[in-house]
Amino acid sequence: MSESQITKRTVYVGGLAEQVDKKVLEAAFLPFGDLRSVEIPVDMKSGAHRGFGFVEFMEVEDAEAELYGRTLRVNLARAANNKPSTESNRPIWADDFFYRKKLQDEGLGVDDEALDA
Repeated sequence: MSESQITKRTVYVGGLAEQVDKKVLEAAFLPFGDLRSVEIPVDMKSGAHRGFGFVEFMEVEDAEAELYGRTLRVNLARAANNKPSTESNRPIWADDFFYRKKLQDEGLGVDDEALDA
């Protein structure tokens, strides 16, 4: 059996609570198909699991969710972190730092006292 066949029928499960053990994880996924194995990696120092696990199904089809012939990937939704901040909405000329830098790059001096007055 090739490694790619194993990975195609194995799902990663993250965000496991401390109370979750192999039996609980197995019970959660058993309704979706027969399972070959359930693994929850353990931290060697603390002995507690690391918050994630792997569920290997017997059949590849059981590990995949399909809709109109396309395999679905399911993840938790996250807040968009690529929203522009108030700083990024400011035009470059709103701060004279860039103007002063340009003048310095061109070898020209800036009279800071006159600008601040």
